[in-house]
Amino acid sequence: MDLQDPLDRFEPEERYARARLAGIVKDQGHTLSALARLIGRNPAYLHQYLNRGSPRHLDEPDLLRIAEFLGVDRDTIGTRTIAQPSRNLAGGARIDGFVSVPRLPLEASAGPGSYGAEEISYDSFQFSKRWLREMGLEGADLSAIRVEGDSMDPLLKSGDEIFVDRTRRTGEGIFVVRIGEALHVKQVQASAPGRIALVSANEAYAPIDLAREEVEVIGRVVWKGGRM
Repeated sequence: MDLQDPLDRFEPEERYARARLAGIVKDQGHTLSALARLIGRNPAYLHQYLNRGSPRHLDEPDLLRIAEFLGVDRDTIGTRTIAQPSRNLAGGARIDGFVSVPRLPLEASAGPGSYGAEEISYDSFQFSKRWLREMGLEGADLSAIRVEGDSMDPLLKSGDEIFVDRTRRTGEGIFVVRIGEALHVKQVQASAPGRIALVSANEAYAPIDLAREEVEVIGRVVWKGGRM
């Protein structure tokens, strides 16, 4: 029986690119089947690509869309180098020195709980690396979601877009949290040992006191934007 790894026939850089893609997907908490659906493929497509080497290379539009969603350069996860400039999801040329922040079809409730859709990007913001560095966000794992409700008014208004840094899940501040299946954006404060308080900016809403294990902290809110 032939037990040879099917990837052994590839050049080392091709194997490393697959390993980098698998590692980034795991570190960011995504799934290969969800990414496959993002590019319109069957759920097993990326599993076969990573583990069986079929296809040998991702089609360039698929590769670019995955790179855009993960917020990495296409050459980081690509198995071959191309001469032409990479392009963003909207079809425009990607500008060197910019980072893509994916917009997710999720709503963090500033009021009654909001139920999130599958975390697949439908759009993105482009921010310069210099601006992110000046904001203290260099290296942050950022996603953009929308605020719904008025419990964080006037700090956050319904319809505002917020950036959530998933690398920052401890301490006190404004966080997106999950309680059951519902997402909330609240001020997180320490309560009694083993408990935390979720506090609204709008005084019409009473604080919520919960056991720490009842709350999953998704990430800290580090930026907001909205209409005047």
